[in-house]
Amino acid sequence: MAEKIKQAVASVKGYTRKDEESATSQTDAELKRQKRIKLFTYIGIFLVFQIIVMTVFGLTVMKVKTPKLKLGDISITNLNAAASTPSFDTTFNTQIRVKNTNWGPYKFDEGIITFMYQGVPVGTVSVPKSKAGMRSTKKINMEVSLNSDALTGSSTLGNELSSGVLTLTSQAKLTGKVELMLIMKKKKTATMDCTMAIDLSTKTVQSLQCK
Repeated sequence: MAEKIKQAVASVKGYTRKDEESATSQTDAELKRQKRIKLFTYIGIFLVFQIIVMTVFGLTVMKVKTPKLKLGDISITNLNAAASTPSFDTTFNTQIRVKNTNWGPYKFDEGIITFMYQGVPVGTVSVPKSKAGMRSTKKINMEVSLNSDALTGSSTLGNELSSGVLTLTSQAKLTGKVELMLIMKKKKTATMDCTMAIDLSTKTVQSLQCK
């Protein structure tokens, strides 16, 4: 009888150990599953973050914009105008400003600025080959001389000179490349179209508009 009781107790203990081992095995499997879920979650978050960073990078840093070109303040050093002839000649100091808003330098070739009266050239000035740095404005000082020698037969110049205000326009084009990350280069052409009104009595620029 005692022997049978011992066998029954041993059998119960055996089943208990098996149950404990089974429970431990299930717990380990659950822990591994939770770890895998966390790992995949972290990987997913990292990938989403990378996509967001790359999208922002592409829309800002890697987006190449056309540099802007315009005239700066104009200081007239000499101005002679006669409504009776009619004729004029003037000399002034100004700045050519090349504004580069890109995340890389803009290297441009030599260009020409043409000044005109009613579409007829009255003078030119050259812009030397140079570079506008990353997110900066390149300023080039220059002296400009203009005259009305090419305006023979102009019927409106005399009237305009008599009014006391001389209106001139200027146009320019600079061709160059924007360099990004030292490997990518994009061709960009900066253009300028300005209109200036010169007050003949005060010998100053009344207005200057560039686009």
